[in-house]
Amino acid sequence: MIAATASTPPIRALRVAVDSAELRKPHEMIVMVPQSKRVTLTGRRIYNVLLQVSQARMEALAAIPLADFLFDAPLNALLRSTGSSGEDRTAAKRYLQEMQDLKVTWESTAPGDGVKWRGLHMLTEVVLEIRNGENWVSWSFPPSIIGALRDPTRWARIDLEVMARLGTYSAVALYEICARYRENPSGLTSRKPVAWWADALSHTPGGSERREWRKFKNERVKEAVDEINRETDLEIELIEHKQGRAVFEAQFSVRRKKGVAHSMVAAAVDASLILRAESLGVRELKLEGLLREFGEDRVREQIVNLERRAASNKLRPIDNPYSYLRTLLRNEEGSPSVNEPPVQATADAATALVSRGYVDPESARIATRMAELKDEIGRLAPAVRKVWADTALEELARKRQLNAVVTRRAEQGDVLHGLLGATVVRLYAESTYGASWQGGTDNGSAPTGRASVVAEAPVSKRANARR
Repeated sequence: MIAATASTPPIRALRVAVDSAELRKPHEMIVMVPQSKRVTLTGRRIYNVLLQVSQARMEALAAIPLADFLFDAPLNALLRSTGSSGEDRTAAKRYLQEMQDLKVTWESTAPGDGVKWRGLHMLTEVVLEIRNGENWVSWSFPPSIIGALRDPTRWARIDLEVMARLGTYSAVALYEICARYRENPSGLTSRKPVAWWADALSHTPGGSERREWRKFKNERVKEAVDEINRETDLEIELIEHKQGRAVFEAQFSVRRKKGVAHSMVAAAVDASLILRAESLGVRELKLEGLLREFGEDRVREQIVNLERRAASNKLRPIDNPYSYLRTLLRNEEGSPSVNEPPVQATADAATALVSRGYVDPESARIATRMAELKDEIGRLAPAVRKVWADTALEELARKRQLNAVVTRRAEQGDVLHGLLGATVVRLYAESTYGASWQGGTDNGSAPTGRASVVAEAPVSKRANARR
C-alpha cells in the first residue's frame, strides 16, 4: 500500500479562489480514455475549463442550446483559470485545434455503469480568432455532452483551482475519480482491474501496450497519490487486491481533510469571475475596479444578472457591458430585470433610460435611434435585407473584422445583432438618411422622398435584389 500523508505545505498563490470555479462534472465523463492520440496535461485542464464555462453559461439560457451553438471566451482568461501562463498560448491553440479531431471513450466509475460513450469527439468545432487585438476561442460540444453537462443527474464536484495545482496528468485524472467519492459514506472507490486503472490514469490511447502494474504504480501512481495528498482537500490511499502473489484489482480510500478548504483560499481575484466577465466584454482591469468598490460577492451576483441579460434574445444587445454592470451595482435596489420588455423605439424610451440611470442622455438618444432603425430594417423584404447584410459582410471583410461568429450569424439570418448588426444599421442609415442619421427626425420617420427610394438596397445592388 501507499501510505497517505496528512502534511499540507503552504500552497503557492494562484489567481483563483477554492470554492468558486467549480465544475459539476457528470459521472459519465469522469474517466476519459484517449482513442486516437494522447491528451496532454494542459489540454485536459483547458477542457475542464471549457466544460465549466459552458455549464455556467447554460444556466442563463432558457433552453438547451442547439447543436451548432458556439460558446466563447478570451484565450488568456481560459489559461488563467488553468493556472497556465501566457507563454502557453501557442501550445493551447494547438491543443484546442487537436480536440476537434481527438476521440475518447467516456466511462463512469460506478459499478456496472461501464462505458458511456465510445469514440466520441471532445469538441465538434473550434474557432480561434482575433477580436480587438485579443485572442478568443469559440467552441461547441457533441449533443450528448451538452445534454449531460446542462442537466447532470449525478456529478462530481471538480475544483478548477485544485486542478491548477496538480502537475501531472495522472494526478489530475486520479483526483477527478476520487472527487466523485468525496462524500461517499464508504470512503472507497470502485474496485477495478489494474489494467483499467492504467488506462484511466494514462494520457496515451487506451489498449496500447502498458508497463506492468508494479512499474506503472512506482512511476505514475505513487507520485499522483503524493501530489493529491499534498496539494488538495483530499487524502487518498491505494488499496491493492491480490490473487496469489499477483495484484489483479485496485481501489482507493478517500477522505476529505478537515479544516483545509478555507485555508487554501488565495487572496487573489477569482479567475473564473475574470473569465466570465471578459467573456461578456468586461476587461479585467475594469472588473478589478468594481471589485474594489463593491466587493466580490456583489459583483458575482450582478455578473449572473448580466449573463442572463446577455442571453436574452428578446432584448437589444448591450452596447457597453461594463457600464451596464456598473449600473447594476450602483442601482441594485432598482436594477433592470432580465425579463423587462425590449426598449421601445420612441423618444420616451430614451428619457426613461436616463431617468433610471442606465446611460447618459447622448447614449440613450443614439440607442433609441438604433432601435428605430433596426425595427425599420426588420420590416424590409427578406431579399432586400439580405443585400444589406451582404454589403456589411463585404465591408467587414475589407477591414479584416470578419470572423466565424459573424459569418455564422449571417447564415442563420441574425443580421441585426453584434458587430454585423451595427454595420448593417450604419450602412442602411447613411444611405437612407445621410451622414446625420444619428439625429433622426422628430417623428422617427424617413425624410420625405428619400427612404422610399434608397432604403430598399444599396444602389449598386438594387437591381440584383429585385431579381
